[in-house]
Amino acid sequence: MGWDEIPLRQQLAAASADATPTLIVGAGIAGTTLAQLLRRAGRHPVLIERSSGRHPGYMLALMPMADAAIDELGVREAYRARSVATNRYRVRSRTGAVLRTDPIAEILSRYGDYRGISRGDLLNVLTTGHAPVTSGTTVTALREDPGGVRLTLRQGEREIEASFAVVVLADGLGSTTRDLLTTATTRVDTGWGGWVVWAPADEATDLGEELWGTDFILGTYPVAGAVGVFLGGDRADTGAGREGFVARVRRQVPSPGPRAEAALEAVLADPDPYFWPLTDVRANRWATGRTVLLGDAAAGFLPTAGIGAGMAMESAWVLARLLRDPHPTGSADGGPSVPGLLTSFEARQRPRVEAAQDNSRRLAHLMFRRSRAWAAVRDLVARRVSVARALGPIRELLDDLPSVD
Repeated sequence: MGWDEIPLRQQLAAASADATPTLIVGAGIAGTTLAQLLRRAGRHPVLIERSSGRHPGYMLALMPMADAAIDELGVREAYRARSVATNRYRVRSRTGAVLRTDPIAEILSRYGDYRGISRGDLLNVLTTGHAPVTSGTTVTALREDPGGVRLTLRQGEREIEASFAVVVLADGLGSTTRDLLTTATTRVDTGWGGWVVWAPADEATDLGEELWGTDFILGTYPVAGAVGVFLGGDRADTGAGREGFVARVRRQVPSPGPRAEAALEAVLADPDPYFWPLTDVRANRWATGRTVLLGDAAAGFLPTAGIGAGMAMESAWVLARLLRDPHPTGSADGGPSVPGLLTSFEARQRPRVEAAQDNSRRLAHLMFRRSRAWAAVRDLVARRVSVARALGPIRELLDDLPSVD
């Protein structure tokens, strides 16, 4: 399992046999899903990644809109083995008291699986089988014309010129390749951020839990063999460092319970925790001729609804189905051209993705506030509003999953 690191020239040679040579920039969840789906259809996309190492990543609650890609790749068994069922969601008040526990699995079960998995394990699942990638590679120039896209690829001090019929930019929320286009973006910065670490697994492997303080959040989300932890707050407070911030939490909630205490200890013990600034991004256009944005490069999500990874995989599945047999420049029999297919992809997926992103933004506006009075109001709302009601916008998306004929 895992990526097969191979020289770029080997990938380019394989892609030259395709009718529509395709470059995918970014070997994250969206880019890897798309590459593997195209390979399963007999294509040879070139997959490049700027980083040379594989960060273990963070925890994901993967929604059922990812199921179509998982099933088409034939990795359902591996996915279930490397993840855990998320059956219950519990929210605690600013004092640590349990406000409610909801059976989230019952709410989502008619749509498919809802499971906790680490980003690293998900990427390992997606790369089951042959998964070529060339790391340490970036795009420094991109020139598009009606017949194709010509790029300059850099590896260290070496530059390589290459041409492709399709270029997919899936290099994340902070995409540097997107900056080579004329695509404008808008961003939401909540002003909050936090540390992501791993705590030891406990017996409640099906329980995701969040404790909302007056000026912090402590979230604990089980994955296979561990509990993913997010401890965050206003960056004016987290900037003082982990020790001071954890002490602040303990003053507010002296007895948070065994799991929360283990989570706080994990934050202090991690020698190099990942700090996650809670920002998002939205591109005002996805497709520009033969180039298209995918995943976080198109719309990077705040984590408030836990839907970003699922939407990225859904979009990759839709794009792969459209690209399986395109006509490079259109055909006499009326077959679709690459630009037409990419425009169709944007028309199909962008409204869905932006609706999900809007929901995450609304939740962030309610959650990421630094106020005792607001925390009291939030506790009252959380006690009365069920997860079923809160998940209403997501359930609407699941009721209308995309299909590609």
